[in-house]
Amino acid sequence: MAVYEVFAHPELRRYKTTIVSKASVVMAAVLILTFIPPLFIVYRSYGFWLKEATYREMPSVAFKHELLVILELGGTDVADGDYVTYSTFQMYNQLQAQRLRVPIIKSREEDVNGDGKADRLIFNLEMPLADTENVMGLKLLLFFSYKLVKFSSFKMESLGYIEHESARPGAKLQVYGDLKFQQKQPLAHKGIDTRFNYPVVNTSSTFADDYDLSTIFRNYTQRNVTTAIPNPYKIWTSGRGAGDPFVISATIEYLEETYLYPFS
Repeated sequence: MAVYEVFAHPELRRYKTTIVSKASVVMAAVLILTFIPPLFIVYRSYGFWLKEATYREMPSVAFKHELLVILELGGTDVADGDYVTYSTFQMYNQLQAQRLRVPIIKSREEDVNGDGKADRLIFNLEMPLADTENVMGLKLLLFFSYKLVKFSSFKMESLGYIEHESARPGAKLQVYGDLKFQQKQPLAHKGIDTRFNYPVVNTSSTFADDYDLSTIFRNYTQRNVTTAIPNPYKIWTSGRGAGDPFVISATIEYLEETYLYPFS
């Protein structure tokens, strides 16, 4: 027997309450929990599906009071390719005994903004020379301790390199530059990263090749993370007086920088 619809009537129910009631509180809580937590999650995650991210931090940098300096000489009584040198490494000094000169070195670090971290290095070196010796160029390696703590717990020994050559004999070189952080890969952001917290120079070695600048730079540039003093401002002063030393004066700034780290 066929069945057909005789009558249809939609039913509408409305539930009403006052503004101040348990039902209003529940509805407000549902709306807040629906929209506000996702906004916080998006904000704190710095976006979705990121593989790498950056952040800024003022590093803790300290000059280790370690250096290696080479002054290239010229003059009527000086053979081509001759030099004098000094370092804070005992074995190097023993290997360079014939060319070793002991300079007067002064250095200090300044905390300009009072945040407990050094902001710059003030460095001064006075190398004694004979009056017949003329400085035509120099190479200076300064060694630092570099530390990060904000996102990456990272620590390493790093290097700053300064060089200069001139056709005129010099009396003084003034240098103004920044110690810059350089990275080929993102920093680790979990655990403590001390992969490069070892001496840049093998100071216990008795082989001259280990102290050669080409060896030092080859090993150093193989690191994923380094520091450098790129394109410093340099002032070369001529006219060294009789009995005066050759002077190197350097001001190296430590900067807040942007660091790359893997995002997960």
